Amino acid sequence: ITGDARDTAVAIARDVNIFPPLEEASNDEVKAYEGREFFEKPEAEQLELIKTGNMVFCRAEPADKQKLVKMLQSQDEIPAMTGDGVNDAPALQQASIGIAMGITGTEVSKEAADMVLADDNFSTIVSAVEEGRCIYANMQAFICFLISCNIGEICAILFATIAGFPEPLTAMHLLWVNLVTDGPPATALGFNPPDPDIMKQLPRPSDEPIMTRWLLTRYCLTGLYVGIATVGVFVGHYMSLGVSLSDLASWSKCGDLWQPGNDLMCSDLFQGSGRMLPQTLSLTTLVMMEMFKALSAVSVDNSLIRVGPQKNGWLLLGVALPLLLHFAVVYSEKLGLPGLGDSFGLVPL
Repeated sequence: ITGDARDTAVAIARDVNIFPPLEEASNDEVKAYEGREFFEKPEAEQLELIKTGNMVFCRAEPADKQKLVKMLQSQDEIPAMTGDGVNDAPALQQASIGIAMGITGTEVSKEAADMVLADDNFSTIVSAVEEGRCIYANMQAFICFLISCNIGEICAILFATIAGFPEPLTAMHLLWVNLVTDGPPATALGFNPPDPDIMKQLPRPSDEPIMTRWLLTRYCLTGLYVGIATVGVFVGHYMSLGVSLSDLASWSKCGDLWQPGNDLMCSDLFQGSGRMLPQTLSLTTLVMMEMFKALSAVSVDNSLIRVGPQKNGWLLLGVALPLLLHFAVVYSEKLGLPGLGDSFGLVPL
């Protein structure tokens, strides 16, 4: 949309690839209209014209610019308007996003706009779009990581409760996971670099939720297998001691309905270190899976092979710190702090 003459506008449009080069198309094949000429057409024809292909509007008046923006918005489009003059202010304010020039722009246009280009360089808009998409993707990664972790914890407790097994995780363990081992990697995901193909992706619908159905399904499945693994290693430990699933489901009646083998006592299985060892296994399994999940969350859509965790140094630090803290608590007895592990209900593996 410009106030220049038609020939000038078409020449510039060809130069910036809005229209094909002159040798590939004639003037009759380009859609270039003066403002008055376009709005004299029937409204149905106007709407049909703006739906297909690139267009140039020349000799446009301020009212024409505003009409075009409203017309695009009526078709559920999201128009962006650039301008630097006082006469651009109404359209800048009307557009979904108005972009004013910071150097040559008037104060009126800057006040009306949503974005001001400090360097008057249109490529800055592309950089801003890329940064915005990166921020949105990092928000998705942060939310999806925490949701999948919490679903895994819920599934672990739910499966054990339904099956009648002893608790694989205590309240202290869940508090430790949520406050210490989940927090640093989740925060570090906010520093993820942009995906390599982020500017090749189609614009997302403006009404699309940040947690789409596909992402929710995907991370529910992720949380499901985290929960299964957490309970599985807990059950596997007891089965290695000769306790069957049915016996484990009636663990509170050990000594009455069934007797443990291998010269073990019920207290050796479900009290003290006998209970703490399988819980340590479950908690360590949960922590390790969540850390691997964090390393794979550098990109929501790309694999670890294409976008590795080494591209986010803060994430590596955010994973290393919780692991060190966790193993410091697990092996606190060997570090000369035996009371620390006992307070968390953990024993060395």
